[in-house]
Amino acid sequence: MADQTPDTTPAATELWVERTGTRRYTGRSSRGAEVLIGSESVEGVFTPGELLKIALAACSGMSSDVPLSRRLGDNYDATVRVSGAADRESEVYPLLEEVLEVDLSELDADAQQRLITVVEKSIDKVCTVGRTLKNGTVIRLSIETDS
Repeated sequence: MADQTPDTTPAATELWVERTGTRRYTGRSSRGAEVLIGSESVEGVFTPGELLKIALAACSGMSSDVPLSRRLGDNYDATVRVSGAADRESEVYPLLEEVLEVDLSELDADAQQRLITVVEKSIDKVCTVGRTLKNGTVIRLSIETDS
């Protein structure tokens, strides 16, 4: 007899970009989010490379949220800074550097080091963006035309 359990898997969020002008796009999600994207010469937008870096920083921050909030409480402040220059000859970012800024002064030195170790392990284990960048991925492009 076939399984009669209804599929409760949430639908994947659809993502797309729409061209809105010369070297300008708007990124959209089926959940209603929007982000403005364009070249460095366009004011008020993120470049695709900046979005890549922000995705990495956000992923690291979110991956560290549980161990940090467990130890510091839900209202701790944190900033994840990310930087790295593009190699324009190869069109890659050969190095991305992240700095997680968080106040651990209420902990003694041993507790700080233990928490840092847990945070690093958590980021290494569950940050999908960082894991993808470190391991690489296959990208498939297809082009659909109206012809």
